[in-house]
Amino acid sequence: MFGGIGLYTKFYILFQIIGLTLIYYVYYYIVQYRGGFSFTEPKIIFNWHPLLMTIAFVYLFANAILLYRTYPNNTKKKLKNQHSVIHGCILILIVIAGFAAFVSHQYSVPQIPHLYSLHSWLGVITILMFLSQFISGLWCFLYPGVAAQHRETLAPYHVFFGISIFTLAIATSVLGFCEKLIFSLSSKYQLFPAEGVLVNILGIVFVFYCLLVVYMITKPEFKRRPKLEYETLLK
Repeated sequence: MFGGIGLYTKFYILFQIIGLTLIYYVYYYIVQYRGGFSFTEPKIIFNWHPLLMTIAFVYLFANAILLYRTYPNNTKKKLKNQHSVIHGCILILIVIAGFAAFVSHQYSVPQIPHLYSLHSWLGVITILMFLSQFISGLWCFLYPGVAAQHRETLAPYHVFFGISIFTLAIATSVLGFCEKLIFSLSSKYQLFPAEGVLVNILGIVFVFYCLLVVYMITKPEFKRRPKLEYETLLK
């Protein structure tokens, strides 16, 4: 099936298959077990939160941090613009997802307290780290007044925090799904219901997806090789 395809491309195909599968099964889980989606019913409005967060902080964020390795022949300027556009889309989705969670808690009967769980605390930390990374990235790598040597100095930290945010997003997602199961199923969870088994498997796939992305982003052979005619764009 993959004869003649480079090693990175094989991993990238696997990465895309798993990422899209995760989105599909999160959607399937919500429709099959959690009542689908709504714009008016508070309990159902919440269901936009896990789906949009999965698309934004898991799938799109992973694609953003792998962008430079996926398209090594594109100019740095083009890649930086694409990278920032993807992050802009992520920002829009997490704002909508956060709003869905807030509305659901605020208008549920009885009202559900905000930001009391470990999942929500880690979620806030992840979002704040993402915003800091996004703003600092726009200033450092797109603002023309920043010297090239400063960008070269800050680039490794930008990569490190990008990986850290993605890893934290995966952990927060898994914790959120676990929390949802405990609240929804209570003591039935220990009886291995189909819903519980599906979400447990989803959690394992989330973790595997994280390990795959971290491997692809840290493997030296997959790193983009600088091209002199492109690197002049940094100056």
